[in-house]
Amino acid sequence: MTKETKKKLWYFLDHLAGDKVVWIILLMLMLLSILFIFSSSSRLTSVSTSRLDIMLDHLKVVGLSLIFVIVIYNIKDIEFIRKCSRFGFAISFILLIVLIIFGKNVNGAVRFFTIFGQQIHVFEIVKVAMMMYIAWALDALENKRPLLIEQSGLFKGKLKFLKETKTRHLVMLYIPLLATFLLVAKGSNTAGLFIAAIMVVTIAVGTNEWKHILVLGALLSVLAIGMVTVYSVTKDSEQPRFERVGTAMGRIISIDRVKHYENARTASEKQDALDKLRQPYSARLAIKQGIFLGKGPGQSTQRYVVPDMSEDYMFSFIVEEYGVLSIFVIMLYLSLLARGVLIIKTCSNNLFAKSAIFGLILLISGQAFVHIFVNMDFGLLTGQTLPMLSHGSFAFLCFSIAFGIILSISRLANKGMAKLSKEAAPISVTESKPEDTLSDSLSDLDNFETDGI
Repeated sequence: MTKETKKKLWYFLDHLAGDKVVWIILLMLMLLSILFIFSSSSRLTSVSTSRLDIMLDHLKVVGLSLIFVIVIYNIKDIEFIRKCSRFGFAISFILLIVLIIFGKNVNGAVRFFTIFGQQIHVFEIVKVAMMMYIAWALDALENKRPLLIEQSGLFKGKLKFLKETKTRHLVMLYIPLLATFLLVAKGSNTAGLFIAAIMVVTIAVGTNEWKHILVLGALLSVLAIGMVTVYSVTKDSEQPRFERVGTAMGRIISIDRVKHYENARTASEKQDALDKLRQPYSARLAIKQGIFLGKGPGQSTQRYVVPDMSEDYMFSFIVEEYGVLSIFVIMLYLSLLARGVLIIKTCSNNLFAKSAIFGLILLISGQAFVHIFVNMDFGLLTGQTLPMLSHGSFAFLCFSIAFGIILSISRLANKGMAKLSKEAAPISVTESKPEDTLSDSLSDLDNFETDGI
């Protein structure tokens, strides 16, 4: 690399807007995904699809994801992002209804429907859309912004009850959260609980009122009990309701999988019990075999045993083949979480920006660690993939959109900090006492740190 090329590269990196650490984390995850998908692609091959085909498809997804990130990150008006976010619940609600009507049932879960041969994984859209909606709702409640229905000429002045604080919390936070939980849980209990948990924590942090956790927790518990009751009443009918509740109850009750396998009577029962044993135990075996140096790229043996190795058990695959490199993967997600806290500090006066960053980073890192804990057999199988690393183009694109939003807001936050720096009064030499100067400087620094965009 010539000096001129180095200068151009350094100039590009130095003038790259947005948080540079988040950029590095995103690019590292994308590069690692190329390596891991190529390494695990032999299990995904078929008569008509080769490893090269899978690799080329993933490279296209990575390229398209980068375009999405760059387009979103170049949005220079945070108000535009905020106004678009108000439609997050409406989009999620419509897609979830379509999923219930036209969704495909795979292994007892309904997660996607198909349009023109393309699978639309609704839960991935809902995760990002609802995080942005919650951020908008928190900002609207804090700043008493009117709802669209209140601004329309048809209802103008006729919806005075919406001005009450409790009613606004109910309409803007509680109902959307509970409705989303119910609709998602119909297709997947664990996905519904995961999305609801992230939203509840974001609401509690955004309002700085942890009582919301108690209220929403109680409401979610009531809904969960209701779902279990409905399933128990209808489970023996031709069309049982909330079938996924039965699946979850079976996983919780059947703790001793080995005993369940030994007590199986028929061949079909034996096979079902064996399938339940295979995935978690093979995933643990993969971690045990590759814990230090790993077996090396392309040398995994458990990928042929675990059907969802490149998706639900991606972390086990990484440990098996790459050993200690898995620690670097964990550090990337931890760094993202830590960096999010710093970004939030720079936009502390903008509740929407702060809530959006918190919700999206908690979503990405939270899903990553849920995935890792499940792979280590510390919890029930949730079906949560490893963000930006597991195989799945639709999830990859949705998480790229989340990264684009984070980078866009961090870019605006950095500009706000730069503006504050330019407007700050220059330090001048005066004849004041040393202790007075030190006190004034510390006060200025404190004020500067607590200002935001």
